[in-house]
Amino acid sequence: MTQFFSLTLTRVSTVAAITLLLGACGKGQQAAAPAAADKPLANPPVAVVDGTAISRDAFEDYLKGLLRGKPETDVTAEEKDKVLDQMINMQLIAAQAEKDSLDKDPEVATRLALVRTQILADAAAQKYVKSNEPTDQELHTAYDAADKTEFHASHILVPTKEKAEQLTKKLKAGAKFEDLAKAESTDNSKANGGDLGWFTTARMVKPFGDAVKSLKKGEITTEPVQTQYGWHVIKLVDTRDAPFDQLKGQLTSGIMQKKFADYIDGLKKNAKIEKKL
Repeated sequence: MTQFFSLTLTRVSTVAAITLLLGACGKGQQAAAPAAADKPLANPPVAVVDGTAISRDAFEDYLKGLLRGKPETDVTAEEKDKVLDQMINMQLIAAQAEKDSLDKDPEVATRLALVRTQILADAAAQKYVKSNEPTDQELHTAYDAADKTEFHASHILVPTKEKAEQLTKKLKAGAKFEDLAKAESTDNSKANGGDLGWFTTARMVKPFGDAVKSLKKGEITTEPVQTQYGWHVIKLVDTRDAPFDQLKGQLTSGIMQKKFADYIDGLKKNAKIEKKL
């Protein structure tokens, strides 16, 4: 992780710098007030720069952005200190920008306003999502309506149509699919006799998926199927419905996308919008 945090100030994101400038302009961070000796702050700042506090919340949020989903437990104390140094440097530069009245510069002011709008929109979106999570009934209704068929298939992949036709003739003559796959296929699945395991057609390129859906259990394609990978001879082994728990995350995402789109449409209907592009 050390290399990840060896960032210079020039590599700090523009959004982070502008956000800190918002704080320096008095819209976010406030000057640190002296705490009473017998009443220490419950959540003390991680640093104070010329009287302006860098809050622990701001530090954690900035660190989270750098980690991009990686666990904070992977970060050493030394690395956290480097991140804090970055924030201190940004605070110093942001404060200087304010002294130089850069926040009054039209271009900077536009960017500050845009970042503020983005942050507020993101907060509103998160609030909506948390307040409108799908109910069990909505999830099960979506599951019942979903295309949840999973396919278990095997295939033989070859570079030419002629080769695929030759293999199809051999299969019709009684050759074993698994043996031909091991001997002739150019796909990694050849080691398993061409077995692809279970999958949904959404995971496959369209010509392959369409061919699989056209087969009955145990059938083999009568004509070679062409994709960008080559020519396929396909055998359908079995089908089943994917269980609810397996699809729950996908169903939740789909329902929330629909709900949020409807929410946006509702806001638009009640707003006066004039496009002047």
